[in-house]
Amino acid sequence: MAALAAAPALRQAGCEPADLDLVLHATTSYQGHDMWPPASYVQRTLAGSRCPAIEVRQMSNGGMAALELAAAYLVAAPARRHALITTGDQFHLPAFDRWRSDPGTICGDGGTAAVLSAGHGFARLRSLVTVSDPGLEGMNRGRDPFGAAPFSVRETIDLGVLRDAFMTDVGLDFIMDHMDAGQRDAADRALCEGDAKISDIDWFILPSLGAGRIKALFLDPLGIDPERTTWQWGRHVGHLGAGDQIAGLSYLGDAGHMTAGQRCLMLGVGAGFSWSAAVLDVLGWPARP
Repeated sequence: MAALAAAPALRQAGCEPADLDLVLHATTSYQGHDMWPPASYVQRTLAGSRCPAIEVRQMSNGGMAALELAAAYLVAAPARRHALITTGDQFHLPAFDRWRSDPGTICGDGGTAAVLSAGHGFARLRSLVTVSDPGLEGMNRGRDPFGAAPFSVRETIDLGVLRDAFMTDVGLDFIMDHMDAGQRDAADRALCEGDAKISDIDWFILPSLGAGRIKALFLDPLGIDPERTTWQWGRHVGHLGAGDQIAGLSYLGDAGHMTAGQRCLMLGVGAGFSWSAAVLDVLGWPARP
């Protein structure tokens, strides 16, 4: 799915595979093979690309983490001009039950791709901030022992059981305080570095989580109007693992919701825990190739 998304993204950006300086593939779910580099598979489908190809495994915040790494990579050397970011996740049994493995969120399958350029584009990245809090790392581990092989401890992932065990150990207030602090810190710093206020934002691109989580993690703490978010679209698509933000941005543009001069705030959160926020200025959405 990521490979299928990459080719039209390059055409839309007017970028040839040989022009790429970096390929980053962000993942959340099992990628189909053991001890196998999926980023190299994506790159192999792009004839002519010989740049570094690297997997980014930052769970649901992987797409945002890849965006930040790609931006830093391009800035580090003036000769570097283009980076391709892809995501691809699928959620199915026996390893993952899309309806039950993550209570409060329904997961969908999808691949996304975006090209980050040091030159022109349809939007300008004004700021991007990531904040992490390893104190919440145990939320996706619970009390389970370390396994010797994938899915050797649990055949089917049950994040609800793991989170309940972690909450029993540390308390709900500890979790919520740290979650609120991480998301607010990332958003506040991104807005400050992007010279913007929350009232300047026309669109909020959010993870496609369940309604309760969206309200508790984003809408209430940041005072966001749900009509100015991607949630109404995302609730029909489901959580795409690492790809919610790229997919949400594409949806807003293709649907004609974004116009030149508008400003977007992209928000991400992933187990570990990490939170990312990015401010984008819309310059003009390109036509589909």
